[in-house]
Amino acid sequence: MNAHYRHTMVAVLATTLSAMAAASGNHAGRHAHDAVDAFGKPGDATKADRRVKVEMTDGMRFNPSTLAVKQGETVRFVVSNSGQVKHELVLGTEKELKEHYEAMKKNPEMEHADPSMVTLAPGKTGEIVWQFTKAGKVDFACLQPGHYDAGMNGTVMVDKSANSAKQH
Repeated sequence: MNAHYRHTMVAVLATTLSAMAAASGNHAGRHAHDAVDAFGKPGDATKADRRVKVEMTDGMRFNPSTLAVKQGETVRFVVSNSGQVKHELVLGTEKELKEHYEAMKKNPEMEHADPSMVTLAPGKTGEIVWQFTKAGKVDFACLQPGHYDAGMNGTVMVDKSANSAKQH
Protein backbone atom coordinates (compact mmCIF):
# COMPACT_ATOMS: atom_id res chain seq x y z
CA MET A 1 0.00 0.00 0.00
CA ASN A 2 1.57 3.31 -1.00
CA ALA A 3 2.02 6.16 1.50
CA HIS A 4 -0.52 8.47 -0.17
CA TYR A 5 -3.25 5.81 -0.09
CA ARG A 6 -2.47 4.97 3.56
CA HIS A 7 -2.62 8.68 4.53
CA THR A 8 -5.97 9.08 2.75
CA MET A 9 -7.43 6.01 4.47
CA VAL A 10 -6.32 7.28 7.90
CA ALA A 11 -7.97 10.65 7.21
CA VAL A 12 -11.22 8.98 6.09
CA LEU A 13 -11.24 6.71 9.14
CA ALA A 14 -10.63 9.64 11.53
CA THR A 15 -13.46 11.63 9.94
CA THR A 16 -15.82 8.65 10.07
CA LEU A 17 -15.07 7.97 13.75
CA SER A 18 -15.62 11.64 14.63
CA ALA A 19 -18.97 11.62 12.84
CA MET A 20 -20.00 8.40 14.58
CA ALA A 21 -19.13 9.84 17.99
CA ALA A 22 -21.17 12.96 17.26
CA ALA A 23 -24.12 10.92 16.01
CA SER A 24 -24.08 8.68 19.07
CA GLY A 25 -25.10 11.60 21.24
CA ASN A 26 -21.90 11.75 23.28
CA HIS A 27 -20.67 15.28 22.98
CA ALA A 28 -17.82 15.15 25.43
CA GLY A 29 -15.86 18.36 25.38
CA ARG A 30 -18.45 20.11 23.22
CA HIS A 31 -18.40 23.23 25.35
CA ALA A 32 -14.85 23.25 26.67
CA HIS A 33 -13.28 25.56 24.08
CA ASP A 34 -16.31 27.88 23.81
CA ALA A 35 -16.66 28.04 27.59
CA VAL A 36 -13.06 29.10 28.10
CA ASP A 37 -13.52 31.89 25.57
CA ALA A 38 -16.88 32.98 26.99
CA PHE A 39 -16.59 32.96 30.76
CA GLY A 40 -13.78 30.95 32.27
CA LYS A 41 -12.01 27.65 32.45
CA PRO A 42 -11.92 24.46 34.49
CA GLY A 43 -10.45 25.17 37.91
CA ASP A 44 -8.00 23.31 40.10
CA ALA A 45 -9.91 21.82 43.05
CA THR A 46 -6.88 22.15 45.31
CA LYS A 47 -6.83 25.90 44.66
CA ALA A 48 -10.56 26.66 44.99
CA ASP A 49 -11.23 29.97 46.70
CA ARG A 50 -14.54 28.76 48.10
CA ARG A 51 -17.12 26.01 48.08
CA VAL A 52 -20.75 26.66 47.09
CA LYS A 53 -23.50 24.10 47.67
CA VAL A 54 -26.23 23.99 45.02
CA GLU A 55 -29.35 21.84 45.36
CA MET A 56 -31.41 20.68 42.36
CA THR A 57 -35.06 19.90 43.05
CA ASP A 58 -38.01 18.32 41.28
CA GLY A 59 -39.72 21.70 41.67
CA MET A 60 -37.45 22.53 38.69
CA ARG A 61 -35.34 24.94 40.70
CA PHE A 62 -31.77 25.44 41.82
CA ASN A 63 -31.14 26.55 45.38
CA PRO A 64 -29.54 29.05 45.25
CA SER A 65 -30.41 30.23 41.74
CA THR A 66 -28.23 33.35 41.82
CA LEU A 67 -24.61 33.64 42.90
CA ALA A 68 -22.02 36.40 42.97
CA VAL A 69 -18.31 35.71 42.45
CA LYS A 70 -15.22 37.80 41.77
CA GLN A 71 -13.38 37.74 38.47
CA GLY A 72 -10.48 35.30 38.79
CA GLU A 73 -12.17 33.35 41.60
CA THR A 74 -12.18 29.55 41.48
CA VAL A 75 -15.38 28.04 42.86
CA ARG A 76 -15.98 24.42 43.82
CA PHE A 77 -19.69 23.83 43.21
CA VAL A 78 -20.96 20.90 45.28
CA VAL A 79 -24.17 20.00 43.45
CA SER A 80 -26.79 17.66 44.91
CA ASN A 81 -29.90 16.20 43.33
CA SER A 82 -32.56 16.04 46.04
CA GLY A 83 -35.24 15.04 43.55
CA GLN A 84 -36.58 11.77 42.16
CA VAL A 85 -35.54 12.40 38.52
CA LYS A 86 -32.22 13.04 36.79
CA HIS A 87 -31.04 16.68 36.82
CA GLU A 88 -27.92 18.49 35.66
CA LEU A 89 -26.17 21.77 36.18
CA VAL A 90 -24.57 23.18 33.04
CA LEU A 91 -22.60 26.45 33.04
CA GLY A 92 -22.61 28.47 29.83
CA THR A 93 -23.74 31.47 27.90
CA GLU A 94 -27.49 31.84 27.39
CA LYS A 95 -27.05 31.18 23.64
CA GLU A 96 -24.96 28.06 24.25
CA LEU A 97 -27.41 26.69 26.83
CA LYS A 98 -30.39 27.20 24.52
CA GLU A 99 -28.60 25.44 21.64
CA HIS A 100 -27.63 22.54 23.91
CA TYR A 101 -31.18 22.33 25.28
CA GLU A 102 -32.61 21.97 21.77
CA ALA A 103 -30.14 19.13 21.13
CA MET A 104 -31.13 17.48 24.43
CA LYS A 105 -34.83 17.58 23.51
CA LYS A 106 -34.03 15.66 20.32
CA ASN A 107 -31.67 13.19 22.06
CA PRO A 108 -32.57 12.98 25.78
CA GLU A 109 -30.15 10.11 26.47
CA MET A 110 -27.16 12.21 25.40
CA GLU A 111 -24.07 11.50 27.51
CA HIS A 112 -21.99 14.32 28.97
CA ALA A 113 -18.32 14.56 29.86
CA ASP A 114 -17.40 18.21 30.20
CA PRO A 115 -15.84 20.14 33.09
CA SER A 116 -18.54 22.84 32.93
CA MET A 117 -21.38 20.43 33.73
CA VAL A 118 -22.51 17.69 36.05
CA THR A 119 -25.41 15.27 35.49
CA LEU A 120 -26.78 13.50 38.55
CA ALA A 121 -29.17 10.66 39.25
CA PRO A 122 -31.67 11.15 42.09
CA GLY A 123 -30.00 11.39 45.51
CA LYS A 124 -26.50 11.82 44.07
CA THR A 125 -23.92 14.60 44.58
CA GLY A 126 -21.21 15.80 42.21
CA GLU A 127 -18.86 18.72 41.66
CA ILE A 128 -17.86 21.34 39.14
CA VAL A 129 -14.69 23.33 39.79
CA TRP A 130 -14.64 26.48 37.69
CA GLN A 131 -12.47 29.58 37.48
CA PHE A 132 -14.43 32.65 36.37
CA THR A 133 -11.90 34.60 34.30
CA LYS A 134 -14.19 37.23 32.76
CA ALA A 135 -16.56 39.71 34.38
CA GLY A 136 -20.24 39.58 33.43
CA LYS A 137 -23.17 37.20 33.63
CA VAL A 138 -22.75 33.43 33.38
CA ASP A 139 -25.87 31.34 33.10
CA PHE A 140 -26.52 27.83 34.35
CA ALA A 141 -29.41 25.48 33.69
CA CYS A 142 -30.72 21.95 33.79
CA LEU A 143 -30.98 20.86 30.17
CA GLN A 144 -32.93 17.65 30.74
CA PRO A 145 -35.99 17.79 28.44
CA GLY A 146 -38.70 19.99 29.95
CA HIS A 147 -36.60 21.26 32.86
CA TYR A 148 -35.22 24.44 31.24
CA ASP A 149 -38.71 25.35 29.94
CA ALA A 150 -40.04 24.86 33.49
CA GLY A 151 -37.61 27.53 34.76
CA MET A 152 -34.72 25.41 36.01
CA ASN A 153 -31.99 27.97 35.44
CA GLY A 154 -29.90 30.52 37.29
CA THR A 155 -27.13 33.08 37.01
CA VAL A 156 -23.65 33.73 38.32
CA MET A 157 -22.71 37.41 38.37
CA VAL A 158 -18.95 37.77 37.98
CA ASP A 159 -17.81 41.11 39.40
CA LYS A 160 -14.65 42.82 38.22
CA SER A 161 -12.10 42.55 40.94
CA ALA A 162 -8.95 44.44 41.81
CA ASN A 163 -7.44 40.94 41.94
CA SER A 164 -8.75 40.03 38.48
CA ALA A 165 -5.21 39.30 37.30
CA LYS A 166 -5.13 36.44 39.82
CA GLN A 167 -4.93 33.26 37.75
CA HIS A 168 -4.49 30.01 39.68
